[in-house]
Amino acid sequence: MKIALGCDHGGFELKEDLKNFLVELGYEVVDYGTHSPDMVDYPDIVFPLARDVADGKCERGIICCGTGVGVSIAANKVRGIRAANCHDTFSARASREHNNANILTLGERVIGKGLAQEIVQIWLKSEFIEGRHLRRINKISDYEKQ
Repeated sequence: MKIALGCDHGGFELKEDLKNFLVELGYEVVDYGTHSPDMVDYPDIVFPLARDVADGKCERGIICCGTGVGVSIAANKVRGIRAANCHDTFSARASREHNNANILTLGERVIGKGLAQEIVQIWLKSEFIEGRHLRRINKISDYEKQ
């Protein structure tokens, strides 16, 4: 699985840790930056990453910032993206199983590296269970087309 990975300055250290973790697990990682802790504007990272996930160039994406909130808001502006800001394993699993989230956002200032790794692992292994949830996802997709 090819994973798009990105961050702003507030999530740089967490992104770097997750990049190594994902490679160790055998995932192919495309690093969209930022590549230093110097201040950047997160939309400049998020929009290209989210477009590539929506277009299928990467199967899923993970984006880090200080809280995970700003990057989630930006990613969800891209048609076809369902970004979920998760700071616990239950939400990570549910975001995949019920919402078919294709981008996970995390806050470096909210959770530690160990929990982030656990969340990422659960999120990547969880699958969309469709059923009644597919009807809801289709309604979101239909609304995006308006």
